[in-house]
Amino acid sequence: MLNLALPLLSLPTRAEPTDAAAPRLLIIYTGGTVGMALSEAGELVPMQFERLDHKMPELARLPFRIELVSLPAPIDSSNVTPANWLFLAQLIGRHYADFDGFVVLHGTDTMAYSAAALSYVLEHLGKPVVFTGAQVPMGASRSDAQRNLVTALEIAAARHPRARTVRVPEVCVFFNDVLIRGTRAKKVESQQFAAFKSENYPPLARAGINLEFADKSIRLLPGAHLNVHQHLETGVAVLRLFPGITEAVVSAILGIEGLRGCVLETYGSGNAPTSPWFLQCLAEARARGVWLLNVSQCEEGRVVQGKYETSSYFAGLGVVGGDDITTEAAVTKLMFVLGLGLGEERTRKLLTQDLRGEITP
Repeated sequence: MLNLALPLLSLPTRAEPTDAAAPRLLIIYTGGTVGMALSEAGELVPMQFERLDHKMPELARLPFRIELVSLPAPIDSSNVTPANWLFLAQLIGRHYADFDGFVVLHGTDTMAYSAAALSYVLEHLGKPVVFTGAQVPMGASRSDAQRNLVTALEIAAARHPRARTVRVPEVCVFFNDVLIRGTRAKKVESQQFAAFKSENYPPLARAGINLEFADKSIRLLPGAHLNVHQHLETGVAVLRLFPGITEAVVSAILGIEGLRGCVLETYGSGNAPTSPWFLQCLAEARARGVWLLNVSQCEEGRVVQGKYETSSYFAGLGVVGGDDITTEAAVTKLMFVLGLGLGEERTRKLLTQDLRGEITP
């Protein structure tokens, strides 16, 4: 595990370091395209983040106190692991009392997984944790890095105009002028700036000339202190169904040694084959204690087990219906809930509950 006592770097802004009224924000740089810059030779190289204010002079005009912490070794988001999520959560927990909001710079490929994971691990979160990144590196022509970062900082600092309470006390993803709940984000584009979609839930805010918050869609402040969970169960898999899938494939995945949970990506409203061998594979997995979470392959809509005959047997087998949860939120929810080490009844209850806004009641 990395050392949590990482040095913080203060960035020059319009706010004085002693101005207690100015929101204090922490940027956490983990890696990704947003951390690349063009060298004098025109090549993309990792940026020296201690010189972020030189790459982004617009930061000097923000009325916030901003500090920066970088992981010792930047992580390509394709290499992100549950251990990295737990470290990020603990890093936020370490600095939670000292900052009003957090912005996490992260690669886009697995940003939705990371945002969902931190949504679960940071229980009773009462401050903004905004993930953002870029499709085009900082310093390149037509880069989206500056706009995404500046707006993410503004969101992290936002307060209700009258009550002065936190505007977005959630883990969320801001990208291309849209703010998305962390457990609803899905990456849908690799070549356009609109990389993320809010699945089955309206965006929490939109950035135009002004920031327009959808306050009714934002979760209310919790009435408890932050609880940073310390464990995620990694014995989790995803089984995506397709016409022609064979018994050998299903058996191999559900029979993985040490498997504790599996997300079943089924058709439509949660339908799957009714072949005897398929039902037997599910039954055997459940008998070994493997939790099965049914998630639709469709981007919109929800799982309704029993709506059609091809899903009517799921309840009897002990398969949990995932309602309108995303695959990213389902995988990380399994990791979180199974990591709590609870009994059968409590585990099933949590898997079916809306814990962090990941399903629509």
